Amino acid sequence: MDFSSKLLENAVNEVSQLPGIGKRTALRLVLHLLKQPEDQTVRLSESLRQVREEINFCKNCHNISDSALCEICANPNRDAQLVCVVEDIRDVMAIENTSQYKGHYHVLGGKISPMDGIGPGDLNIPSLVEKVKNESVKELIFALSSTMEGDTTNFYIFKQIEESSVTTTTIARGISVGDELEYADEVTLGRSIVNRIPFESSLKSS
Repeated sequence: MDFSSKLLENAVNEVSQLPGIGKRTALRLVLHLLKQPEDQTVRLSESLRQVREEINFCKNCHNISDSALCEICANPNRDAQLVCVVEDIRDVMAIENTSQYKGHYHVLGGKISPMDGIGPGDLNIPSLVEKVKNESVKELIFALSSTMEGDTTNFYIFKQIEESSVTTTTIARGISVGDELEYADEVTLGRSIVNRIPFESSLKSS
């Protein structure tokens, strides 16, 4: 792709590094921004700068937050003894959209995937195990995607905490095997949370 401007080429190359964005789409987006009022582009760049430099991760659940403690963990009406284990922020948003869950979350930041070089030490697992050992959690809900990586992560965490008295459950398999949680419709996901089953039962049926 030939560019008449090095500045344009640099902008297109940067935008094309975003997931799902090819060079042609990146060019279309950059040209669109050039047609917009300058202050609109400045607001966009400033908001991206703030996200990168000023955003926090909740010290309790690792959710993205504007402060040290996210709104969910800071809400006294949420059940802190009920913790839903998810892969990332997109899963928190998906479950929150169901309005069926009133507990806390624990964001792992990914799933165990040896093929991708991601091991237990790369995830927020130690802080979760610590919560359980401190007996601050009564029930742990595994809500990772029903993929091989998700099931492996669930099982690893389960083995780390099985000597504790915490109840472990998993979302019902209304979510098809192989599906990512964020793509499930709200009704199905909500029912899967409400109709969760003991985690050990899921091991016997798999």
